[in-house]
Amino acid sequence: MNELEKWLEIQLFALQDLSYKDFQTKLVPNLPPESIIGVRMPALRKFARDFMKTAESAEFLKHLPHRYYEENNLHGLLLSGMRNFSEVLVALDVFLPYVDNWATCDLIHPKVFGKHLCQLLPQIRVWLASDHPYTVRFGIGMLMRYYLDAAFSPEYPQWVAQIRSEDYYVNMMVAWYFATALAKQYIEILPYLESRKLAQWTHNKAIQKACESYRICEVQKKYLCELKWKKEDNTENKA
Repeated sequence: MNELEKWLEIQLFALQDLSYKDFQTKLVPNLPPESIIGVRMPALRKFARDFMKTAESAEFLKHLPHRYYEENNLHGLLLSGMRNFSEVLVALDVFLPYVDNWATCDLIHPKVFGKHLCQLLPQIRVWLASDHPYTVRFGIGMLMRYYLDAAFSPEYPQWVAQIRSEDYYVNMMVAWYFATALAKQYIEILPYLESRKLAQWTHNKAIQKACESYRICEVQKKYLCELKWKKEDNTENKA
């Protein structure tokens, strides 16, 4: 452990909230409890804003893997604040293989992406094709965040529908994508459920999440419930 890592560990433990540690341990059960310090996100975001202004932050990004969950979250927050599009992509290529939980994955929102939507699409396709589950999840998240409104194109949900994974957190993100897409692009997305383009579990989870949304009207929810994939019917359209 170098001096920067020692200093950073002291700073993070000074922000520790043990009750939040217990909560966070249950939220990311795939991580060992000893890897979680227990820093609330508002406190970590404030620390990240200050730390980002220092020369040490760039040095921190070079040291992987990190020891603690909060260090990974800090890394993700620093990447989210970077202003150079190309540099963010390079930094993500380095960091994403080390992301080991859904919470860290989902907090990475590079603001600069919003200004480079056309340039981002080829990289999203690379992420979706990854064999690392949280890289795939991140790619789906970027499609969901930036390409369901004015930048939407019918080909994008096709990319997500083609994903087949044994990983729970990938499949949950696929379901979340389609539930959100139903709220924003209902006419375009509905055929994916009518024709059963998704895996059975993901299909039903997407319907569940959509029916929990206030953005889906009651008439639509009623019809979506009729599309649920019953256990005795295992026909899947993979076209």
